[in-house]
Amino acid sequence: MYSISFFSVPQCLCVYMNTPTTDMTTPSVDIIIPVWNSPFETRACLAAILEHSPEARLIIIDNGSSRETELMLEEFSEPLGEQALFITSERNIGLVPAINRGLASSDADFAVIVRPQVMVGHGWLEALLETAGMPQVGIVSPVFRGSGAVEVPRPGSGCSLLETFSLSFAALLIRGEMHKQLGGFDEGLDGAEWCLRDYIRRAEIGGYHTCVTALPELVCSQEIIFGSQDRRREQARLSREIYLSRWGVTRHYCLYFGPETDASDLSGTVEAIVAATRRGHRFTLLLHRRQFKEFRRRGWNRLHTA
Repeated sequence: MYSISFFSVPQCLCVYMNTPTTDMTTPSVDIIIPVWNSPFETRACLAAILEHSPEARLIIIDNGSSRETELMLEEFSEPLGEQALFITSERNIGLVPAINRGLASSDADFAVIVRPQVMVGHGWLEALLETAGMPQVGIVSPVFRGSGAVEVPRPGSGCSLLETFSLSFAALLIRGEMHKQLGGFDEGLDGAEWCLRDYIRRAEIGGYHTCVTALPELVCSQEIIFGSQDRRREQARLSREIYLSRWGVTRHYCLYFGPETDASDLSGTVEAIVAATRRGHRFTLLLHRRQFKEFRRRGWNRLHTA
């Protein structure tokens, strides 16, 4: 059983600049925060979100927390008013089901998942929205730093945005219309690698791309993990088996074109490579100097982290 309460926060307009779309309206945003204990860390996370993104609505999911955390959330939420949503669960139903409840309660243009160990800063939401405003982009990840920084590949030097196949539930933006089309995350998979890979593949089939942007860079502290390590390993193993049976094996390929190949003739090949990376495959390209210069000139080195 779970309950839902409504609160409100003061609204202000979000200045949405340099967006490659022609729609000048301000997008609506729901920020989903799944909470399980860690009251001090959670309060700091919520306070930072309110300070740096007051235009967004908060959806706080109390995932069967202790009474101390529950009281903190009630105290924090009470003055917020009608435009924040507080969902409580009598027991810990797990990270992915909690996130799905938050997504099911969102009717905004974009939903952003932020876990309590993440601290947001100035301009973080605007940067994610700017990337999400690009055509066909359905999922956007920031990069992370700090003691609990997760392995989301960074765009290389001179590049602030790349498509990717690596994500983390630490912080993640999801396009609302895509979620309506795809539904939620698969709760039968783990709350990490294989669940996210499955969602990326579903998004790709639906015509949506997954990107990582170098801005913003969010601070992520170390998450305290409870429970049996053996049980987590077993869940990851079963999730991997389910993923592979559903989508097949992913591979790492090495390609060499030969010294006589003109890189300007490889447009079709590059398109095929990018299509394969969107399905989880990785590629190492061995290029001669002239080919490498042509790849850089055409921007082919700024397409995908894989």
